[in-house]
Amino acid sequence: MSLLIVVIVLAIIFDFINGFHDAANSIATIVSTRVLTPFQAVLWAASFNFVAFFFAKYVIGEFGIANTVSKVVLEQFITLPIILSGLVAAISWNLLTWWLGIPSSSSHTLIGGFAGAAVCGAVGFQSIHAGVVIKIASFIVMAPLIGMITSSLITIGVLWGFRKVNARRAENIFRKMQLVSSGLFSLGHGLNDSQKVMGIIATALIACGKLDTIEHMSDWVPLSCFGAIAMGTMMGGWRIVKTMGTKITKVTALEGVCAETAGALTLFLTEILKIPVSTTHTITGAIMGVGAVKRFSAVRWGVTINLLWAWILTIPVSALLAAGVYLLVSAIGL
Repeated sequence: MSLLIVVIVLAIIFDFINGFHDAANSIATIVSTRVLTPFQAVLWAASFNFVAFFFAKYVIGEFGIANTVSKVVLEQFITLPIILSGLVAAISWNLLTWWLGIPSSSSHTLIGGFAGAAVCGAVGFQSIHAGVVIKIASFIVMAPLIGMITSSLITIGVLWGFRKVNARRAENIFRKMQLVSSGLFSLGHGLNDSQKVMGIIATALIACGKLDTIEHMSDWVPLSCFGAIAMGTMMGGWRIVKTMGTKITKVTALEGVCAETAGALTLFLTEILKIPVSTTHTITGAIMGVGAVKRFSAVRWGVTINLLWAWILTIPVSALLAAGVYLLVSAIGL
């Protein structure tokens, strides 16, 4: 029981870290365009992160992404030491990338850690549900690509629709619309990222015989996860805000609306598909899309390539870290 409590506490801590690590995703453009101050922006984003719980429970009617995450490792091979090792590795990688200001994926950090610990602690790669992992990993490319294409199309449509509107009036309109678009993206962020930790906690409860299926999970689990990510968002992630809001491309209010709307639509799509994706990858692709419409050279592709390497390395590095942690945990005898 004590190890189960440790796992649950670490999972909530990871969700909190996920919040401040990914806070930049939903507030970078609204801060860079000075629609809201950083403090106002994190309060706005955190509110929608938490409201996402009610949207998932009462509008969608299920927590499909949590269910997908719980199936990364085959149920018969899941133990608390494996989950513990995955969480410790994921937290470590998330804190390191936050400190370095790298907008990596909390989602893939968690998935990589969970899978890596299972491979080391069970019967090798046979313990992994390959189809689930491949589907999740494919969206390392798909999520930013969908975000980029969607934001490009939205930007082109908006520019055409507002071509006869006075520039100052259009700017004022889009500054107000950013409140809506950033709110929608924060809603998608809460929907997607909170459920990943829900899946991990549900898996731990199932492994201990405290829960039979994820569908019968008590409300304290999702409420804790959505609450933790909202609190983490309120702490902010200013290092990554700087990268997301200024280093990829300079973003105007109009472009901010287009990028956030495209990012939100992408996240809602993956919610329907029940695929855990990276909100970081999604909004980065969307920002690239609006920059490329302005002119191809407006996107700082050198920065983008560095980000891509971080994304690709996240799952294997997290998996290796988790394997090392598992060996240490096993040596201790937990």
